[in-house]
Amino acid sequence: MGILERHDTGAVAHLRLNAPERLNALSDEMLAALQAQFDALKEDRSIRAVVLSGAGKVFCAGHDLKQMTAGRQAEDGGKAYFKDLFDRCTRMMLSIRDLPQPIIAQAHGIATAAGCQLVASCDLAVAAAGTRFGVNGVNIGLFCSTPMVPLSRNIARKHAFEMLTTGDFIEAEEARSRGLINRVVAPEDLEAETAALAAKLADKLGAAVRIGKRAFYDQIEMPLDQAYDYAGQVMVENMLYRDTEEGIAAFLDKRSPDWTQ
Repeated sequence: MGILERHDTGAVAHLRLNAPERLNALSDEMLAALQAQFDALKEDRSIRAVVLSGAGKVFCAGHDLKQMTAGRQAEDGGKAYFKDLFDRCTRMMLSIRDLPQPIIAQAHGIATAAGCQLVASCDLAVAAAGTRFGVNGVNIGLFCSTPMVPLSRNIARKHAFEMLTTGDFIEAEEARSRGLINRVVAPEDLEAETAALAAKLADKLGAAVRIGKRAFYDQIEMPLDQAYDYAGQVMVENMLYRDTEEGIAAFLDKRSPDWTQ
């Protein structure tokens, strides 16, 4: 088995970080594997939703500190390696946003540092009760600056700053109340509940979800008037889809739509 496993169930792709002995760290190999899958999924119209999970006891413990320590041994003290590492990690995280399909983080155990960043970068997140989330780099003298980017776009500023500066974990229920995750479920129900949510998303018109995901992230960065103007243009584009016309007709006729996309 590889460092990143994939299996598809209907229109849902399931990706599993598979380095439990390293707490599913975002090593150079894991980053490359994730990037390759996201690049492939971006072009795969047969997949309408993605689930990202972790093997073993935890979801993801962040970057591989052993690899980072080795990178420091270069003549420049690791400057070139670290820049390349964080550039590759940023590209991978941005690929999640750029995926046409919604992606759900299925978290358990812990999601810390870049692992918490991974959860925050996903469109949706379901966590097992007892899961802990943190951006703990400050505890070893490394402020979690890149994890800060999606974290501060998920939860309120003071909550994010407290997590970043104290290095404290928050429990799953608190993560839900703060907006970092969507749902908390019993550990034994985690896989089934996440799969059910993914299946619900995959059952929608793929073209509508694709245009909607892109519009969601584009408009949220705009001033209100520009956001409305942009969203109106997206609505016009969406209304012109053949399958949208069919969906409206099916609703009025009280039947299931015959979608082609």
